[in-house]
Amino acid sequence: MNDDRSHSSLLVPPSTQDWMQGVLSAKVVLVMYGDYQDPGSADAYKLIKRIKQELSVSFEEDYLCFVFRHFPQAQIHPHAQRAAEVAEAAAAQGQFWSMHDTLFVHQQKLENGYLVEYANDLGLDIPPFLKDLSKHVHIDRINEDIEGGIRSGVTTAPALFINNIRYTGRWKTTELTTAIVAASH
Repeated sequence: MNDDRSHSSLLVPPSTQDWMQGVLSAKVVLVMYGDYQDPGSADAYKLIKRIKQELSVSFEEDYLCFVFRHFPQAQIHPHAQRAAEVAEAAAAQGQFWSMHDTLFVHQQKLENGYLVEYANDLGLDIPPFLKDLSKHVHIDRINEDIEGGIRSGVTTAPALFINNIRYTGRWKTTELTTAIVAASH
């Protein structure tokens, strides 16, 4: 999916400021730069979810930490930036991962009316949610993710880093699982 190999390492290390599933002390930390409107990002996220489930059965629960960072490509995906803001506005109400999953599932429907519907379905308090969006409260966080990605050589989403090293292999279950397990040794 992504042949950009100008940088091979992650220059902004994962931190507690990131959105993560797992703990930073895990044997393997997988960082994904993604775009909610990009089909490749949705496919990569589904692949990672499946691998994370398989690995948590085979190894201890804290074997893999998954980190998601925003990398909306507004020039080709006109709703990606807004979707990232929606994820962050949901996060302000403790619903980042629920909204994150919803956005990837419904990536063909990211216009404003749908976004409010998703927020309502998740039980978010709509007035503060809309206020966050109208004032672009979370834009700095999204821009920090984008800038960190660019510094690490990311030009398109999705992009993966396994233990701070750029993953350039095939985006298939076997290959990615093998790379993750190899990184733990």
